[in-house]
Amino acid sequence: MREFFSGLPWWVKWVAVPVIALVVFGGLIASVVGFVIGLLFKLLVFVALVGGLVYVVRKFTASSSSRGDW
Repeated sequence: MREFFSGLPWWVKWVAVPVIALVVFGGLIASVVGFVIGLLFKLLVFVALVGGLVYVVRKFTASSSSRGDW
């Protein structure tokens, strides 16, 4: 493989080959990046909802325990 690229000009190795790779695999790369970003967003929403639930439960349990028995 090294001998194959050694006879080619620099612009073929560093410009043309990456551009061709992006054209061929661009859809795959975009879908993987979109999936990862969507997963991170869902994880962030999950953490925020769980944190909010814990906050609300602690606030209500603290206020109900401070009132004493009903």
